[in-house]
Amino acid sequence: MASDIRNSEFGSRHSALGIHDASPLERFKKLYWSRLIEPMRRCEQLLENVASLPAGTLGESCSYTLAAGGKRLRPLLVFLSARAGESAGDKLLAAAAAVELVHMATLVHDDVLDGARLRRGQPTLAAKFGAPASAAAGDYLFSSAFDILASAGSTRAVSLLSSASLGLSMGEMLQMQACCNFGLSCEAYFERCGLKTSGLFAAACQLGALLSGCTERTIAALGEFGYYLGLSFQLSDDILDLSGDSAETGKETGADLRDGTVTLPLILALKNDPSIRTLLEKTISSERAAAICGRIEAAGGIQEARRQACDYVSSARERLQPAEAEIDPAPLELLAEAAVYRRK
Repeated sequence: MASDIRNSEFGSRHSALGIHDASPLERFKKLYWSRLIEPMRRCEQLLENVASLPAGTLGESCSYTLAAGGKRLRPLLVFLSARAGESAGDKLLAAAAAVELVHMATLVHDDVLDGARLRRGQPTLAAKFGAPASAAAGDYLFSSAFDILASAGSTRAVSLLSSASLGLSMGEMLQMQACCNFGLSCEAYFERCGLKTSGLFAAACQLGALLSGCTERTIAALGEFGYYLGLSFQLSDDILDLSGDSAETGKETGADLRDGTVTLPLILALKNDPSIRTLLEKTISSERAAAICGRIEAAGGIQEARRQACDYVSSARERLQPAEAEIDPAPLELLAEAAVYRRK
């Protein structure tokens, strides 16, 4: 009942502001961005300080990685998961920067392992500076995350981020082991997503709650919210890889197909149309990738995967209910909805 009332009030507020028909991201920006500008600015400044500290190629590599931009979704989750009315102090700032540094480091390492040439429409760090310099930059960013988080004075916070980082490593290993395994099960796919993506989302939410003094009940609820949000986000990412506009996503369409990464839309499409597998057994050019993407969509893989992503958003929103007494759930709900309908 409380959830129904809140949703009704939320809808009325949207109507009053004239943004009821706007996209979830537009609504989020109009309703909440003003209060996030300052903490996000401070977070960005801290990231710039970290990136510019080393001299030579290492510093240039780190600054290049930061300048490539990004959604900064994980820092946002830290700030939005804090106790309602709590100002974004140094502890929350440290956590926000730390989770983004871990994320940046994993992207750098992933591009080295995958041999990726583009990210966000620009040459990857590995393509521009070479794999050795790229790996060193990733190591530096990753180490800096824990150096910054330690300043928050919470061993539990460091433990949360450490656990998420271990999961990232394990998820990457699972992905490498499953390369070109076109018989991969849905269960194995979601195990990988839980480790590689959801763990850091969950940690960001828990850190915000923990470092702002929320109760254990709220910390646990936000961790579950972050976990399901992470699954939805990864599913959306995998859908965009197959159906997104490369000019908007900044990546070549079908990149996962070319490097042998098996994702849920492909798994579901293969169940509906096993003949797609014959297209996967040869070297996948850009033209072949486009043809396979079309077959996956025709077989319903993208549509079914999007339904699953929406289901996970619903699960994420439900997990917020135990935390409603301490945090404002509305912006988190909108952010979750925006994750499904994003275009890049």
